Amino acid sequence: MIRLKNEKEIAGIRKSCHALADLFRFVVPQVRPGMTTKEIDDLCVKFIKEVGGRPAWYREDFPGAACISVNNEVIHGIPSRKRIIHDGDIVSLDIGIDLDGYISDSTHTVMVGNVKPEIRRLVKATRESLAAGIHACIAGNRIKDISKAVYSVAGEKYGFGVVYDYCGHGVGLDVHEDPSVPNVVEGGPNPRIQPGMVLAIEPMINLGTPDVSVAKDGWTVLTGDGKCSAHEEHTVAVFADHTEILTECDDLPDWA
Repeated sequence: MIRLKNEKEIAGIRKSCHALADLFRFVVPQVRPGMTTKEIDDLCVKFIKEVGGRPAWYREDFPGAACISVNNEVIHGIPSRKRIIHDGDIVSLDIGIDLDGYISDSTHTVMVGNVKPEIRRLVKATRESLAAGIHACIAGNRIKDISKAVYSVAGEKYGFGVVYDYCGHGVGLDVHEDPSVPNVVEGGPNPRIQPGMVLAIEPMINLGTPDVSVAKDGWTVLTGDGKCSAHEEHTVAVFADHTEILTECDDLPDWA
């Protein structure tokens, strides 16, 4: 069931999303070679506590405040003191805040140091595909209009592998809500986009094959061919006359 949010609920979700945008402004400039992914997660925990929230992923028993996925890890990378960031890596930070019961969700892929040109192109394509998906997310359109927009950029324009096993979703009162928001046009439900919808739109784009597998830890999703993956995500709220990017943070450094 799709839960349309009222004005009060959207205000609460917006507050959580603005806190999350501030978290990215805080943590992204600190990601550097030599750090462990657990150190990044510790920074996230500290910030979330300081704003009076709790990590949203704790609701689903994920062992961290942030899903930190490096290089060929697509999503759900578990923070670890053994996982060290190196020059040339890309690091996707998928973070959510539960603030007074309202959930925010956003992801940005950080390019660390001397990233290869083809990987920079992958990250650029992922960001462009997210922007295209958000542009298509307007009242009166359908969910598959978002899917088509994402794929037209990442899959058709750039020729990258668009992950189909995982997708975006409704969000705001829980971590994962209806409807699903695929990044590939496929069969299944295609609800109309309505005012009051709050959606997490999140292209996951692979340098090579779109196929993925789950690692032995039961969480981390890996690319099927070992090549890199990038991930970008915003939480948006749909109104009758516009769509608001609730997690917007335009002033993040431009790593591209």
